Amino acid sequence: ASEGEEGDTEMTQQETAPVPAPSKKAKQPKECFLIKPKEIKEDAKKTRKRKKKKITDVLAKSEPKPGTPEDLQKLMKDYYSSHRSVIELEELNLPDSCFLKANDLTHSLSSYLKEICPKWVKLRKNHSKKKSVLMLIICSSAIRALELIRSMTAFRGDSKVMKLFAKHIKVQQQVKLLEKRVVHLGVGTPGRIKELIKQGGLTLNPLKFLIFDWNWRDQKMRRMMDIPEIRKEVFELLEMGVLSLCKSESLKLGLF
Repeated sequence: ASEGEEGDTEMTQQETAPVPAPSKKAKQPKECFLIKPKEIKEDAKKTRKRKKKKITDVLAKSEPKPGTPEDLQKLMKDYYSSHRSVIELEELNLPDSCFLKANDLTHSLSSYLKEICPKWVKLRKNHSKKKSVLMLIICSSAIRALELIRSMTAFRGDSKVMKLFAKHIKVQQQVKLLEKRVVHLGVGTPGRIKELIKQGGLTLNPLKFLIFDWNWRDQKMRRMMDIPEIRKEVFELLEMGVLSLCKSESLKLGLF
């Protein structure tokens, strides 16, 4: 009886699809074969993604080390070594005396600034020059600049603070504002600060403190100096009079 049933099913298959059935069956292995390499590629992508995540996890779990003046000096040497002579590289060495105490990762921005600049109120009162600031805080983005401005309220008091970044603000607007009023603190990106100096909107001579937002990490675990474009902008800014002011000891550098 079972043999008869099997025969019946075979008959119905042949009757319902006499010609297309074998061609479909013949195509199936090919389709399977084509699908497999794609699946392998997808698996490879997944494993690559996993590896990237692991690197970020390692950075997140590893003990963060606070930046030091030596870190900045080393980055400068690495950056300039390809297009500077040995003598020129030696000239880039900054004296230890131009560095303020670096943040040991226990400080808020306000507490750090209070420690490195205890006489800020007196300095601020004596500052009357337009187109200049007493302190520049350099960071990687407009969003980070706004965060820093909000977090320094305990330090700044009655100081006039200016946002020095490109997002939603034209250079010409900033130049006019710097010409009109006395500004004590500037917080922004190296690219925009550089542009303001080029256009004559900002002079560096009255500058007393240049603070780098050194230790903070973004979502990709990068510090500002880990981002090639930012690093390049920073070194170009340093060459626009910052290094000479450091050497004359009228300007101090801090790593927050």
